[in-house]
Amino acid sequence: MKHLSALILSLFFSFFSLIANAQFSKAAIDSIKRLSEIDHAELLKTLKIDVLRPGPSGDPKAIHAANIDEEKASPYQSLPDPLILNNGKKVGNASTWWNKRRPELIEYFDREVYGRIPKNIPKVTWEIISETQEKQGDIEVVTKQLIGHVDNSAFPSVKVDIQFSLTTPLNLKKVPVIIEFGFNFPAMRRPQQPASTELDWKQQLVNKGWGYAILTPNSIQADNGAGLTQGIIGLVNKGVRRKPDDWGALRAWAWGASKALDYLETDQAVDARKVGIEGVSRYGKAALVTMAYDQRFAIAFVASSGQGGAKLYRRQFGEQIENVASIGEYHWMAGNYVKYAGPMTANDFPVDAHEFIALCAPRPVFISVGSPLVEGRWVDAKGMFLGAAYAGPAYKLLGKQGLETTNFPAIETFLDGDIAFRQHSGGHTASPNWPYFIKYAEKYFNKSL
Repeated sequence: MKHLSALILSLFFSFFSLIANAQFSKAAIDSIKRLSEIDHAELLKTLKIDVLRPGPSGDPKAIHAANIDEEKASPYQSLPDPLILNNGKKVGNASTWWNKRRPELIEYFDREVYGRIPKNIPKVTWEIISETQEKQGDIEVVTKQLIGHVDNSAFPSVKVDIQFSLTTPLNLKKVPVIIEFGFNFPAMRRPQQPASTELDWKQQLVNKGWGYAILTPNSIQADNGAGLTQGIIGLVNKGVRRKPDDWGALRAWAWGASKALDYLETDQAVDARKVGIEGVSRYGKAALVTMAYDQRFAIAFVASSGQGGAKLYRRQFGEQIENVASIGEYHWMAGNYVKYAGPMTANDFPVDAHEFIALCAPRPVFISVGSPLVEGRWVDAKGMFLGAAYAGPAYKLLGKQGLETTNFPAIETFLDGDIAFRQHSGGHTASPNWPYFIKYAEKYFNKSL
C-alpha cells in the first residue's frame, strides 16, 4: 500500500499541470507541453547549463527511486543560521532582524528561489459581477463573485482577470476570512478523499461566524512554463521571456492573494486584520510565499507544501530540487532556482526553507501534512517539520514560541506554538486538520478583538 501511495502521489505531481488544463483539447495540451519544453531549454541556455540532474522517481521500484531511508536523508551536515547576518554577526534584537537580517533573507529568496516582483506592476480594479444569498447549513450567507481587472493598456495582447469569490454570514460585519487558493471549474477540483463525517471546511468557518474566499491561481498565472509569456508575468514583461531572477508562478499567485486582500480591506463585511491564507500542495507553497512576503496576512495554513515550500532543501528524502527544476514545475520558481539542479546542489543555496518560514514571524503559521501510509513519503513530513522547527529562533527573538523541539512527533500530535505542526492520518489534503486550524486561529483572532 505504501509503495502504491508513493507512486500515485508522484504521478499526481508530475501530471497535475496537464490535468489542470483538462478543459483544453489534446492538441492544446500538447502545445502547452511543447512550449514549456522550449522555454525551459531557453532558460538553460541563459544560465549556461548544458544538462540538469534528473530528479528521483516516486516509484520505489524505479532504479532512481526517491530516498525514503532516514539514515540517508541528511548528507549535508549544517544549515544556514537564520540569525547570522551576512557579515557574520549574530542578530541580537528585533530591530536588527527587521532592518538588516530580514531584508538580507528577502534578497536571497528573491534572487535565487521565488523571483523578484517587478516594480511596474499595473493597477488592479475590482468589480463585483454577482451577489447571491443562500443558506449554507443553517446559516444565511452572501456570496460575491468578483473579477480583478488588471490594467493591460501597456500591452493589450495579454489580458489578466483575477477570479475571486467571497462568502460571509449575512448581516454580520467585520468577520475573519480565510482565503483558499482554489478552483472554479470541475476539471481542476482537488481529488476527492474518502467519505468523512467531518463538516466541509467552508461550513466549519461559516458556523464559526467567519467567512471564506476562493482565489483561482490560474486566472493570475498559468500553471505551466508555456504561460510565462502570458498571465501577470507575461503582461509585465510585455510577452518577453523571463530573466533568471524574475518571479515565478508561486510569487505571482501570492501577488494575486495580496491584491485580493487589497479588496477585502474595502469590504465592510470583512475584518481585514484577521485574514488568513490557505493552500494544499503547490498551493500550500503559494500560501507560505504569500504569508512570508505580505505582512498584512494574519495567519497561514500551509498544507503538504513539500519541496519549494516548508521542506528543507538540504534533505534528501522524497521530492528533490531536481524535480522542481524540471520541465513540469520549474515555472513555479525563479529561473535561478534551476542552477541548483545543475552545476550546484542544495548545499550551495545561501538559504533554506526554515529561513523562509522565519520570514512569517511573529505571525502564526500552521504546517500540515498527511500520513506517509496514505499521502506517501514524497512530500516528506519530517522535512517540513524540521523546516518549521529550525525557524524557531526567529520567532523566539520576536517574543514568540516556535515548536520548541526537533524530535519528530507521533502522528496526530498537535504542536500549537506560534509555529504549529500536525500530521494527520489522511492523504494529500488539509481536511482533517481544518478543525485544529480553526481552533488555533480563533486563539489569535480573539486576542486582537
